[in-house]
Amino acid sequence: MKPSFAISVCTNEKTGDIMAVYFQVREGKATEVREHCEGAAFANYNRKGELIGVELLAPCKMSVLTRISKDANVKRFIRDGIPRKMELVAS
Repeated sequence: MKPSFAISVCTNEKTGDIMAVYFQVREGKATEVREHCEGAAFANYNRKGELIGVELLAPCKMSVLTRISKDANVKRFIRDGIPRKMELVAS
């Protein structure tokens, strides 16, 4: 399937705090989910093994997120779209 980029952000209705971010990179149904960053991020793959999206539930290092995909456009999409509060600065 061809790329289909979109970002969904879930927030706390009372505080406005970001609770989760989903980076869709391709349309489709997830048949496999891989955990990253000790449960802070989950990568969803279709039956062909293609990445369809990344769900971010807590802050995570950008280096972990950009290793999930080899595609330069996907890396840029995640790097440029991540809210600051959801990215851990590498130490």
